[in-house]
Amino acid sequence: MVLSITEFIGHLHPVLVHLPIGILLLACLFLLLSQKQKFAYLRPVISMILLLGFLCAIATCVTGYLLSLAGEYEEGLVSLHQWSGISVAFFSGLTYLLHRKNRLVKWQMTVAVLLAILILTTGHLGGSLTHGSDYLSKPLHFHEDTTGTAKIRKPIADIQQAWVYADVVAPILEKKCYSCHSATKQKGKLRLDQADLIIKGGKDGEVIVPGKSTESILIKRILSSREEEHHMPPKEKPQLSEQETVLLQWWIDQGADFLKKVKDIPQTEKVKSLLTDLQKAPVEKKSSPMLPLQPVEEANPTAIQLLKDKGIVVIPVAQNSHFLAANFVAATDFHDADIRLLLPIKNQLVWLKIGSTPITDSAMIALSQCTQLTELQLDHTFITDKGLALLKSLENLQSLNLVGTKITSAGVLSLTSLKNLRNLYLFQTQIDKKDWNSLLKAFPKATLDSGGYSIPYIKTDTQVVKAPKTVY
Repeated sequence: MVLSITEFIGHLHPVLVHLPIGILLLACLFLLLSQKQKFAYLRPVISMILLLGFLCAIATCVTGYLLSLAGEYEEGLVSLHQWSGISVAFFSGLTYLLHRKNRLVKWQMTVAVLLAILILTTGHLGGSLTHGSDYLSKPLHFHEDTTGTAKIRKPIADIQQAWVYADVVAPILEKKCYSCHSATKQKGKLRLDQADLIIKGGKDGEVIVPGKSTESILIKRILSSREEEHHMPPKEKPQLSEQETVLLQWWIDQGADFLKKVKDIPQTEKVKSLLTDLQKAPVEKKSSPMLPLQPVEEANPTAIQLLKDKGIVVIPVAQNSHFLAANFVAATDFHDADIRLLLPIKNQLVWLKIGSTPITDSAMIALSQCTQLTELQLDHTFITDKGLALLKSLENLQSLNLVGTKITSAGVLSLTSLKNLRNLYLFQTQIDKKDWNSLLKAFPKATLDSGGYSIPYIKTDTQVVKAPKTVY
């Protein structure tokens, strides 16, 4: 119980740390200004501000020390930050005493500058602990990724000749795990930046079980719900892609070897395909705006009311915008001919959900005139390749949902002229698996979602509940 209270008090450090920074910097400002006669009225409050800043600095030092006991940060940097913080507390207390006795009149500027430098130095060391030693200079490195994830991956010339850990696994861990588990910071006393430390594990024990990815804590945490406390990476940080997760599982299932080359480890066809992708330069996907750049006039209220009378939900896509979204989820007695009700608002209509309705290819004739559409959901409808081909006129289309329809690869290929298309949802369609590669080549800038995801069965996450025996 004592340990839990200690940890709780330590976790107050990020809450308290900003108080002495703001209060003492205000005191420095007042010390400087009060040297001029017109700001002499500030002098009486400086002592009170210095005292308050001193007390907050003491509280911050105590909580910071308790937080450091968790051992999640690099010891050398923690020590520097700790003694720097103690110095701020000591110097602010000394400044308070001297100012109260009017012994700072001649030295106020010097004391204010020194105290400000000490506060900023301590703050920088604290930022280095939580965000990395290069967090301040990182935005100035234009050639690097400034999103905080990692450097852009370089393509591997011959993946089969590459080292499985150094060239495949380590870059994944660097990109998604080092911010919390490296030399700078060790959440859960775990480091993932060195082979021997990965094997050692953290405070919860081993993180990988060679040969058994489903029993490895690392994989369990990655596959757990993003809302769970122990999910890795934290939900507010970039998550592992499906490719990265599969490759980590493959590496662990094959023994988690740190010294073998890729060619020396058995590979399924899926893994081999994912590894081959590492030979290509990563494609930088830039999302286009989901709204047209040119504004439009307000839609005809009468036309909107006719749609609402049919049970169609029509709302603005954003505040103070004339662009509209239409949803047919509650539409009743709806037929192909009713699609023509959209034509009076075709210039304003950008998002359309018309899935799970009985529309057929005939409706696509009118729909093809709604050329402002950027998002279109046609899932679980009766459209075929013939109707899909009519949508070639939707040049602004960026997202198309065809889940649960009878379209084939031929129908999808008829849309290759749609250069803005970024997302295609094709689960439960008539597309043959053998045609998938040709679709990927035809839409190199788009994400093709085949659905059918499966989550590995984890025995330890399953609880068997047995009914109590009935006694007669």
